[in-house]
Amino acid sequence: MYRAEARAILGDMAHEDHERDHEPVRGRSSRRPGGPGGERHPGDTDELAHALTAAVRGEVDFSAAARALVTMDASNYRRVPLGVVAPRDADDVAAALAVCREARVPVVPRGGGTSIAGQATGTGVVLDLTRHLRDIVRLDPEARTAVVGPGVVLDRLRDAAAVHGLTFGPDPSTHSRCTLGGMIGNNACGSHSVAWGTTADNVHTLDVTTYDGRRLRLGPDWAGAPEGLREFTRAHLAALRTAYPPGLPRRISGYALDALLPERGADVARAYCGSEGTLGVLTEATVRLVPSPPHRALAVLGYTDESAAADAAPGLLPYGPLTVEGMAEDLVRDPAARSGLPRGGAWLFAETGGASPAEAQAAAAALARAADALDTAVVGDPAAQRILWRIREEAAGTATRMLDGAEAWPGWEDCAVPPARLGAYLRDFRALLARHGLRGTPYGHFGDGCIHVRIDFDLVSPRGVAAFRSFSEEAAALVVAHGGSLSGEHGDGQARAELLPKMYGDELVGLFGAFKDLWDPDGGRRRW
Repeated sequence: MYRAEARAILGDMAHEDHERDHEPVRGRSSRRPGGPGGERHPGDTDELAHALTAAVRGEVDFSAAARALVTMDASNYRRVPLGVVAPRDADDVAAALAVCREARVPVVPRGGGTSIAGQATGTGVVLDLTRHLRDIVRLDPEARTAVVGPGVVLDRLRDAAAVHGLTFGPDPSTHSRCTLGGMIGNNACGSHSVAWGTTADNVHTLDVTTYDGRRLRLGPDWAGAPEGLREFTRAHLAALRTAYPPGLPRRISGYALDALLPERGADVARAYCGSEGTLGVLTEATVRLVPSPPHRALAVLGYTDESAAADAAPGLLPYGPLTVEGMAEDLVRDPAARSGLPRGGAWLFAETGGASPAEAQAAAAALARAADALDTAVVGDPAAQRILWRIREEAAGTATRMLDGAEAWPGWEDCAVPPARLGAYLRDFRALLARHGLRGTPYGHFGDGCIHVRIDFDLVSPRGVAAFRSFSEEAAALVVAHGGSLSGEHGDGQARAELLPKMYGDELVGLFGAFKDLWDPDGGRRRW
């Protein structure tokens, strides 16, 4: 399937290149790159490739094959770039940005391409940060910090930290391939966020090169702040203190301007997290590591349905679980797997840790006793835990297909509401799916109020795409009515950025634009 899809993309691109070279291009200047038409003239692509090759020591590849490999991420979207640059270091990043700035060509920094909202694709020059900028520069077990390049894959860092009994807390399901740069760009979370927070909670300092060439080291207390940022914040304190929804641990949508408030330490690095590469290119990060419990146990709790499980999840948090994950019976389609679970129509998976097996199992047993569940199972044996976690992990894959084989798509994939509202939200969300004649199987991080779902949208016909838009607008209104965030993990990207005014209102979204302009006054991350 993938080979056929790749051949189709290459064929489409070859046709596009032929049309581009033989047809007049309307509304674009042929005099110089970035003329009055607002986009680079396609005939200047060779000139751009030559300029980049002369400026950087890393690889520059404008071939159809290289471009095809980065036309897509894990989302529904496809955009064909002009070419790909693999910078060797921060100097190369700065040099590539300078060439693209002069040529008025937008730039897209890219990590593992695991984004589900389309933010890792673009029509300009893609910076592949995984080929060379992938060193663990330093790991300090005493300070519990690590200095990493943006292209370091999460599992590499976790393996290096595990030698010292440490880990990087955020652990999205793509941990074997997602990069630290992408995690910082999306403010990634994962199943252990109830214990260790989001990526923004685990960042110390960030080295960033802005699209206009400034090199900044971002940190707390205004460290590295672009010129004018402190004055901007002071001028809008009231809006920043009142416009963000409270009680929401998984608020990923929009810019985190409230991180700049004086009572929050004016943390510029934290405000950068979740910006999806729109403010600058990350070249190095110093991140915090946390102790990883040497022993773990698992409490699996059965409930009548998913809303009952969601209603119960917040009550487990005072017991200090490492995870509180939830799923319903429509995701467990294997009878053998179902027989291994406690009675019920939905389940919570709550992991606990301890210095010894007995301590971890005692914590899980205490949590299970307090859960008021229909049925429970407490598992201390590591092999048995792996079997149960595999049920949960395979259920996530099951969500991509309906029972009749129809494909289910991302697009409304990871919204979040305050955990206390999750049960009510799920009841309303299931009703919304039914009204639109759509099917989906929610699951996810119930302890943080974050829900994943794939839905059987028709993304091919004009009528289906219109229905997708209608559903997304109504779903956004529903999330906002429950005090939630349009994105609780994967970012806004192309999928949800247009809907941000529904969540934040026009005033705050206007401030987002002003904030972006302080970092990128010439718009180097968007289409010229």
